[in-house]
Amino acid sequence: MLYKTNQDLPADVRSSLSEAAQELYRAAFNCAIHWYGEESKAHHVARCAVRNQAVSLNSTIGSDPEPVPA
Repeated sequence: MLYKTNQDLPADVRSSLSEAAQELYRAAFNCAIHWYGEESKAHHVARCAVRNQAVSLNSTIGSDPEPVPA
């Protein structure tokens, strides 16, 4: 089953993720369902994609800024 819109996502996904994270989840799920053909694996891949994006954003935001040349 493919998710055509974010409204088609499971309620727990919609309630716990931002709109942007829902878009990522939906795209990752739809790709994974084609690749693996198993809904449980596709949900796992989608959760990992959202988690990895969050970690990536947090590490970028939390990193020390480049020094400004004088």
